[in-house]
Amino acid sequence: MAIRRPRIEFAVGAFLLVALASLLVLAFVSTNRKFGDGGAHYPLRASFTSIGQLRLQAPVRIGGVTVGRVAAITLDPKTFNAVVTLDIDARYQLPADTSAGIFTSGLLGDSYVGLQPGGDPETLKPGEQIAFTQPAVDLIQLAGKYMFGGGAAPSAPAAAPTPTEAKP
Repeated sequence: MAIRRPRIEFAVGAFLLVALASLLVLAFVSTNRKFGDGGAHYPLRASFTSIGQLRLQAPVRIGGVTVGRVAAITLDPKTFNAVVTLDIDARYQLPADTSAGIFTSGLLGDSYVGLQPGGDPETLKPGEQIAFTQPAVDLIQLAGKYMFGGGAAPSAPAAAPTPTEAKP
């Protein structure tokens, strides 16, 4: 019995070390391989009528490349629009006519903010608002609208031709 006991203790210790290492790898991957601040950022704001399932820390992308994160989501008390604050990597200076939209990765994936840079030579300054926005599309509501007849107004039956329109 004394000979087997150290083997069991060694096996349990090795298992715990492997489990701890896998948790550290998971933490590293889930933070997009960045610990701490990860570099300089600047805030931009965008106002949307609907943000769908957008969450804090959702990615901000240009052409599929992540250039920032969603830092805050608040409600404007005057317009009742959702105001989304974006933390954009300082390496990317966006044109003043940049537009923002809320999109979904795949059919049922996570939401993200997609930016479409314009051609204006002026750039957005930290804290400025993106003027052109496109709200999130609710796919479930859209599918229900067309499945249950709410998509288009029913068409009126064709009227019979009047006697003046009838050809002899």
